[in-house]
Amino acid sequence: MMSKKVLVPIANGIEEIETACITDVLTRAEADVTVASVEKALQVTASKGLRLLADRLIADCVSETYDLVALPGGMPGAEHLRDSKALETILRCQHQKGRLYAAICASPAIVLQHHGLLKGYQATCHPEFAHLLNDADSRNNRIVADGNCITSQGPGTALEFALKLLAMLYDEDMSQKVAGPMLVVTF
Repeated sequence: MMSKKVLVPIANGIEEIETACITDVLTRAEADVTVASVEKALQVTASKGLRLLADRLIADCVSETYDLVALPGGMPGAEHLRDSKALETILRCQHQKGRLYAAICASPAIVLQHHGLLKGYQATCHPEFAHLLNDADSRNNRIVADGNCITSQGPGTALEFALKLLAMLYDEDMSQKVAGPMLVVTF
């Protein structure tokens, strides 16, 4: 199976669990995962103080093509992601080309909704930010996959979200293949 190219942007204040779940699960499926900092440095300090080291700066990723761009959440990390012009360019390209883009926790509301990338899509996010979403029917779901957009609620749904990303990126068999050895009870 051909490796898929994935971008995971990070920033100061990003959620550790979400970042780790996304990158770990996708790497287990042998996806080519690039972690990119939207800050001026490769190292960021996550929301609970854990230091994370990115592979690249986001500005160096703009000309690349990704099969999936997956945004962790956390505050104020989601605001830093929102304010990155380079990331906005990448996300708009994903949307326009019909390629997968995903966000969890605060990022669906703070980043995707802010940039108009949820218009016409059902979505969910952390309950604290749900009032910012237009779609009242879906915002209480743990995960929502609508077309090429996948959203989820937060740290407690991060592993389930990452497995859903695998199912969307590859197929359900790949998701189950990765979940099995991890002893994940699928929902």
